[in-house]
Formats: sequence, C-alpha cells, structure tokens
Amino acid sequence: MASMGSDNSKTHADVESEGDTLKDDERTGRSRQITFEGSTSADGVRSIYQPTQTNRTRSISRDTIHSTRNSVQGMPELPIEFRTISIQISESQNAPKEAIAQTKEKQPHQDYFESLDFHIISTDGLCREFNVDQRTGLSSASAATRLQRDGKNVIAHNRENYLKKIFFYVFGGFCSVLWVGVVIFFICWKPLSNPPSVQNLSLAVLILIVIALQASFSAFQDWSTKRVMNSILNLLPAEAMVMRDEKLIHLPATELVAGDIVHIGIGNKVPADLRLLSSSGDIRFDRAILTGESDEVEGAIDCTEANFLETRNIALMGTGVTNGNAIGIVVLTGSRSVMGRIASMTAGVKQKTTLIQREINRFVTIIVILTVFLALLILFTWVGWLRKDHPSYMSVVAMLNNVMGCVVAFIPEGMPVAVALTLMMIAKRMKHTNILPKGLSTVETLGCVNVLCSDKTGTLTQNRMFVKSLGMVDWEYSVEDLAPGESGTVDLPQGLQNMLHASILCNDAVFDPTTMNLPANERVVNGNATDAAVLRLGDSVGLTSPTALASYERVHQIPFNSKNKWMLTLHRDPKSAKEFILYVKGAPDVLLDRCATYWSAVHNAVRPLDVEAREKFSNFQATLSRRAERVIVICQRRYIPRSVPGSNDFSKEMLDHGVHDLTVLGIFGIVDPPRPETASTVAACRKAGIRFFMVTGDFGLTAAAIAREIGIYDGQAEPDTIEELRGGLDPSMEVKVPRSRHSLLLEGPKLSALTSEDWETVCGYDEIVFARTTPEQKLRIVTELQARGFVVAVTGDGVNDAPALRAADVGIAVGSGSDVAIEAADLVLLDKFDSIIEAIRLGRLVFQNLQKVIAYLLPAGSWSEIWPVIMNVFFGCPSPLSTFLMIIVCVFTDLFLSLSLIMEKEEFDLLSLPPRRPTKDHLINLRIYGQSYLFVGVMEAFSAHAMFFLYMWRRAGIPFSDLIFAFENYAEGFHGYTQDELNHFVSVGQCVYLVTLVIMQWGNVLSVRSKRMSILQADPIRPARRNPWLPLAILISFIIAVFVTEVPGIQNLFSTASVPIEFWCIPLGLALGVLCMDELRSLMVCYNSLLYKDSPTPKLAAKRSNNFLSNSI
Repeated sequence: MASMGSDNSKTHADVESEGDTLKDDERTGRSRQITFEGSTSADGVRSIYQPTQTNRTRSISRDTIHSTRNSVQGMPELPIEFRTISIQISESQNAPKEAIAQTKEKQPHQDYFESLDFHIISTDGLCREFNVDQRTGLSSASAATRLQRDGKNVIAHNRENYLKKIFFYVFGGFCSVLWVGVVIFFICWKPLSNPPSVQNLSLAVLILIVIALQASFSAFQDWSTKRVMNSILNLLPAEAMVMRDEKLIHLPATELVAGDIVHIGIGNKVPADLRLLSSSGDIRFDRAILTGESDEVEGAIDCTEANFLETRNIALMGTGVTNGNAIGIVVLTGSRSVMGRIASMTAGVKQKTTLIQREINRFVTIIVILTVFLALLILFTWVGWLRKDHPSYMSVVAMLNNVMGCVVAFIPEGMPVAVALTLMMIAKRMKHTNILPKGLSTVETLGCVNVLCSDKTGTLTQNRMFVKSLGMVDWEYSVEDLAPGESGTVDLPQGLQNMLHASILCNDAVFDPTTMNLPANERVVNGNATDAAVLRLGDSVGLTSPTALASYERVHQIPFNSKNKWMLTLHRDPKSAKEFILYVKGAPDVLLDRCATYWSAVHNAVRPLDVEAREKFSNFQATLSRRAERVIVICQRRYIPRSVPGSNDFSKEMLDHGVHDLTVLGIFGIVDPPRPETASTVAACRKAGIRFFMVTGDFGLTAAAIAREIGIYDGQAEPDTIEELRGGLDPSMEVKVPRSRHSLLLEGPKLSALTSEDWETVCGYDEIVFARTTPEQKLRIVTELQARGFVVAVTGDGVNDAPALRAADVGIAVGSGSDVAIEAADLVLLDKFDSIIEAIRLGRLVFQNLQKVIAYLLPAGSWSEIWPVIMNVFFGCPSPLSTFLMIIVCVFTDLFLSLSLIMEKEEFDLLSLPPRRPTKDHLINLRIYGQSYLFVGVMEAFSAHAMFFLYMWRRAGIPFSDLIFAFENYAEGFHGYTQDELNHFVSVGQCVYLVTLVIMQWGNVLSVRSKRMSILQADPIRPARRNPWLPLAILISFIIAVFVTEVPGIQNLFSTASVPIEFWCIPLGLALGVLCMDELRSLMVCYNSLLYKDSPTPKLAAKRSNNFLSNSI
C-alpha cells in the first residue's frame, strides 16, 4: 500500500479510475467501511490518491467563491415541527422508481448517523475517502458511475395511503349525507315496502351512481391538481455550482453524487449534505426547516460536535445559506441525507385551512343546518300531526322520501366540483402567463390583497447596474473621463487608480470564461449586479488583468449582507511580508463613521477626514442619491492581524477590529434602471385599490428618488418623515405639522422606536417608502400591517426578503431571485413584474366566478326544490317534484351550466373595484341569499308551481283549490279518476315542473354571468364577453331534460312522463321574464347609486355604493 501511495506517475483520471474498481480492503487498512444505504459499490470510500495540497485550506480565492442557485430537491410534507419545502417536490415525484428505491434498513436512523465520521476525519482524509481532489473535482466518468450506482439526488416520497384516500373520496364531503339517502332508499325498498318498491331501489342505485361520479371526480381532480402543480414546480430551476473535470460548472442538483465539490453562497439552498472544506469565515445557515429554530447556525471548518447532526462543519441538505460563501464535499445525497431520513420517517402534515376553504366550510355549515332543521321539522310534523289526523295520507316510506327530498333539495351537489375546477383552471391560466402558484388556495388569496410591499433591487428595477458617477471626497469625475485616449490607454490620477484598483479587488464578480471572446459589453458576468457594474468599469480601463491582480492574494473575505451593509476583503501586500491590505466597500452612512482619513484628489495624498471633508462627502452623497443613484463608498486600511488568517478567531478579529480607522478612497454612483413595466404596475395597483409600498435597504434619498420615478410617490412634494410626526421621536419636543399625510419616507433605524400609536399613523399613509431596512425590520413591517387588518403581499428576490415573504399572506418571489426567496414564497413570477397584476386579476376572478356559480345554483337547486316538499307535507298537495327529478336538477342539468360560469371572462371593472375584505365580504352573504332565494328563487318556484297547477287544471280539470289540502282525498275516485290516472297526472305535472326549472335557469345563467353590466353590454355573442361553453351547457341541459322525460325506460323506472309541447314553450317566456326582471333590478341599483352620488354626504354615498358593488350580484 505504501508503494502504491507513493506512486506519483499516474494522472488524476487514471488513479481515480483505478480507485473506482479497487476493493475497500485493497485501498485502506481501516477495518470499518462506511456503507451508504442502498449501495454496495466500493466507489465513494478511501482511495490511494493523495492530493498534493496542504492539510486544510482555510482561505478561499476570489475566482472560486461564486456560486449559483443550489435548490434543495423534492421533499415530502414534514410533520408540524418542521417547515416544508415546496419548490422541488416535483423532482422526487418524477424520479424513476429505481433511482429512489431504498433497501430495508438494518439499523435505526440515529445509529446510522452516529456511525458516520465524515465530520471528524481531516479534509485530506475525506478527499481520499471519496477519491477526489477538491481543486479539480470528480471526472465526468467517475460521476456518471456514481450516479448510476446511487441514483439521482432526490428524496423518495412516502407511499400514499390509498385506502385512506379512497375512503375520503367515497365518504367525504356531501357523499356522507348521500350515503344516508342510499340506506333510507334501500330500507324503503325492503322491508318497509310491501310489495318491494322498484322506484326506491332505482333511487338508491341512482344515488350510488352519483356518489361514484363524485368520488371519481374527486380522485381525478386530486390527480389533475398534482399534475398541474408538479408541472409548475418543474419550471423552477435547480442548479448547483460544481467542480467537474477541473472546471466550475452549473449542474442540475439532482445529478450531484457523493464526492462532488460544491460551491455555495448567500441565498443558495444546500443541495446535499456537505462537509465544509473552506469558507469565507462568516458562513451561516438557516436550519429552521429541520429544527424549527429561527436562529442562524454559524458554519465551521473543524468539527464542533461529536454528533453528526449537531456539528457545524456539516451543511445539511435543504438548509439555506444566509451569509458567506463556502466550498464543501458531498457526503450524503438524496434519501441517504438527513433530510431524506427525516422524510422517510414522516407520513405528512395536516394542511391549515385556507381562506377559500373557510368560506366553503361556512356555506356548507349553513346548508347542513337548514337541511337538518327542515328534515326534523318534517319528521316531527308527520309524527305529531299527519300520522294522527291523516293516517292514510303519508306512509313511513312517503315520509322518508320527503325527508330525503329535503336533503337532496338543499345540498348543492355540483358546488364542490365547480369550486375545484375553478381553482384548477385559474392555476393553469396563471401558468400560461408565467405565474407559478405553489398552491391552489394562493390563487384566491390574491384577490384579497390590499397592501403590496415590494423590494426594490431586482424586483422594481432590472438589477442590471452600471456606474454613472464616481469621485472622491473633494473631486467628482465623469465616466467619460475614463475613456481610452488615442493611444488606447487611460491615464488615471493616482487617487482614482487606487480607487478603481481597490474596487476590483474587493469584488466577487468575474467574467464568464465562455464569453471572453465577445466584446466587453456583451460578456456575461457571474456575480451580483453591484459588483458586475464596478467590474465592467474596471475592465474598461484595463484593471482586470489576472497578472495585475495575482500578487494581491485574497486571504479572507466577509461578504456583503443586509445587516452589515458592507463587504470586506483582506489581501497580502506584495511590498510587505507582515502587512495586509484591507478593503471595505458598502453603504456610506454605515462606513463613514468608521473612517478617519481620505485620499484627497486635490492634494494627491491622504488627509484627515475632518468636519469640512465630511460635509463635502455628505453633499456629494446627497447629490448622487437625489439622481436615483445607489451610492457605494470604497475604503482601505493597512492591517497586521493578530490571529492566523483562516481561523475562526481571525474572522472574529476582522469583525471586531478590522472595520475601523479606514481611509476613504472614493465613491461610486450606480444606476439600476427601473423595469419598463414597473410604473404601469404601480399605477394599476393603485387603481385596483392596493396600496403600493417600497421596502428597500437603500439610502433614503435614493429610494425616494426612485419611488418618484416609478410613481410610488405621485406628487412632487417632499414626503413626510417620522420627525415631522413625532418631533424626532421625542415626546418632549414640539410636534411638527406633516406636509401631506399622503406620502411618507421612513428609514429603518427609526422603526424600532415607533410605538403602537405611531404605527397607526404610519399605516394611514397611502404612499410609503421604507428605506435602510434589515430583514428583521421588513418582517416587522409585514406583521404590523397584518395586525391592523391588512392583507399583505410581499415581493422580493433576495435572502433578506425571505422572512417577510414567509410571513406575508401572499409571498411573491421573482424567478431570477435566490433559492431562499423562492422557497419562502407562495407564488413565483417567471416573466415581467407586471404579471403580478394578472395574478391579482385572476385571484379576484376566482372569487367573483364562484359567487356567480353559487348564485346560479341556489334558486333552482335549493329554493325551488324545497317548496314541493313543503307543499306536500304541510299543505296536503300532491308533490309537484319527485326526489328523482330533484337529483336530476342538482347533479346533472344545473351542473353543466354552473361549470360554464367558471369559464366566464372578467368584467371590465374588475381591477377598478376595491379588494375583498376577508372578514366582511364572504363568499355567500345576505345579499346573495336574498338575490337567490327571495328574488330569482321566488320567481322560479312560483312559476314552476304555476305550471304544475296549470297542467293539472287544463289536462285533468282539477283546480288549484281542490289540490290544496287534499291530503288523503287525492285517491281513487278523486274527480272521477282512477288511482293510476291520478298518478299519471302527477307524473306529467312533475316533469312539467322539471322542464320549467331547467328552462328558467337559462334566463338565470344569462343574468348572473354579469354582476355589473347589462345583458345588452355583456351578451354572450360579441367576442368581448363570448363564452362558447355557455350554449353548449344549455344544449346539454336540454338533452338531459328530454332524455329524462321522453325515454320509455326512464319513464317506467322513475315514474316520469312526456311533457306536452306547450309546456316546453311557455317556460321560454318565463326565462325571458327572469332576465328582464334582473335587468330592471340592475337599473334600479344604478339609479340609487346616482342618487347617493349626488347626495350632500358624498363620503357616505361612496361607502354605501362601494359596499353594494362589492357584495351585490
């Protein structure tokens, strides 16, 4: 083994290939073999390869710290003590079975992790174990072998409990009530009926068919929803920055294998369990998804705990990088990772009830209460009155049939289907417009949003920055001054050269090597937009040459974060063996107090930063900020460290002592142009009644200038500040009078001093810009708004936005944002920012169309069906509508027309109305009940009964007065008819009642399809409001009515009969009457609105008018 280990003649690829084929006992003398679950191959354990590098690399070079999005792969639902990941669940769902199949465990999970020593052994030993050099990474051939052996880096789902699902499909929801009907009808068939009633048996079978149809649809809807959501989630990118074949490449995170060298950075999700090899010194992770604790965990290079699960030198799959950069080696992937093990022990989590679910549950509760009340009323009426006074009128079977008729009448069996299809179809529409909701309930919640808090950089702006201005404390330069002369070179002053040189060294951006052959302005830059802007400027003057930077080796780095608001790099001084050069860049208002001197362009030397110089600096900063430029200051310091560079003590020393006594080198003014669609989006939100706030980490004057440019501030007057509201937050000071009570500029440092009363005042403003905010302050802004009853949406793209995104009612991430932001959000915008308006519009459309569906279903499917039962039980009249025909209306004829309503387009004023108030504007309210029951319902019930009694008078010669309170008299000999003839008259009359309801519902559907517009404006013919599904649904309902009444087999089985032709024609006029009456009602509404508008109390009028428009049908 020693001779093998000393053989240096082989190449890396040769040795790696050889290592992949050797047995474990040939590679190492260690007796214990680390075995991955489900893997028996030897690859991934110790090799003979000895990397020619130091024992541990504690520094990280500037060319290897850049990373791209590293998304955690698919995760099933976790128990309540865990927070679920919702981004890449599709990966595991779509993964091949053989890739995620797991062998039966031979030992408990805890024992498995206790047996691991990846966190204990040295980094060199770990690289030998995985047969990899961290400088070159795995070869493609070795990675392919390991991927084939171990499978993709995905998490296997727990098998779903299909028996439980089937049980819910069959017995859940309204089906549970229908099963009661099945039992009752079977009892009515046998033994209560003698001889057995075939009609009751047929009704029992029919209800079983209805249950089967509903269960089948529920299963189909569940499957379709998962398919839609999975296809949406598949569009979210999941890549890792991996070293392969000595190149740093982007790789799908699902293709990571054990031994891969992965680069991670702030905003990334850790794509697999990693052992950290090197870091920037301030790497921190959010492990809340695993532990439930919100405190960040600081990463380390050395082992800190014997327990694999607790040590800080292991980055666990699914956790988020909240600060810093690091390089790690993959030790566990997929279902072998900690997250995978947790997932395998987890069966799922009960989802919390959404807004739309609460509305549906509220409606169902009301319906069930009414159903039970009327059913009991019928039962007690029969027991206490009919059985005694009219014993031969209603048998037990007839009473039970009436009870079931009441149940069928009041329960809108078609509504669950319509609700599910509405949400699913709107989600598909969103997908087609590059709006990706992670859950169907998110679609409806958007319609309630009345405050939108948006991050600025990358969300409202393009995140394509360029340097527009630069200068020093006592001199301003123009970018044009840096243009090369005739000789092709740039002659820079010493101070400006120092400034640009420092800005290139204190920079994480690099040009993509694959685009270096392109012109400078077309090259792709890897890194954040601020660094990219400075890099391009430095490249234009020839300061990015590797030879010019090679002597300034970077030995330490503290990346920029939203708390510190600065970035630090430490470099070796090529002119000194002991001294290092420390560069810091960041926010001027943070760094200026830490500066003692500045480089003077006038004197070409370092000068003290006295009061006069500070005033010049502040004036220059304010000038740039008012031009909407983001101001960055670059500083330097010569430093002799006390600790060893790369150690944990050294990182602490840099934080505590490094950023002091700095020298100001210069200032950059960087412009981030707003997105072209931002201004129109802000205007559209304001028109829709949504207040648009900016929440940014930028300097106050810069944020205010951009807010004015994109329309968040719609006036030229200066916004109020908190000092004008509270006299500088000191109650003893005189309170100043605010200028507008309309626009407010509030900076983050002032937020902590605000009281509850102050927040009441702040939340009363229409236009607010929150500047210089930290992630914690963004979160507080959201919670304070929510505490005052606002429904808050938050947009963002960075890791600093994640807490607010997670806390918001609707978190909206930009598709180009960080993994942490996308994971925390409920909705992702893949395209333009103005697609958020489309999302809001569709969210409102969902609620509006559901209201239309319910307003359509209630008049015939509930109100007009319960009155035949009441007439039969309490007024002794032959039942105008049989239970079978009630089921036909509820489940078939009304269903297709209600489904056509979910395809309705939005009305012209949909985005001009105020948002829905979840606590007051319910899906079903008194106005809808009044419209459905007391207006349209009364017309339909009265007309249908009139048609029934008209038929009985014209064809049987039995007047209305003889049918009322007939009770047991309606029998053999009544008006000289036999019992069979009387039954036939009733059967035809019941079908007349059915046909009348079916046709009148055509007029109803034409009226409810538009809440704000006349049928003359919103007719279904012109393209603007055309709904091709509507005539098709009308045709289907007509065919069903003909089939039920005219087919002989149905007539014999369910006692139906053919309807005379005139009773098909008369209801057409009645349907037109319903439409005309609704038009008259709409006209009266408009007239009353005009009266309120012209009244001497315009505020009251506007309030009443808005309330009516928000709730009326």
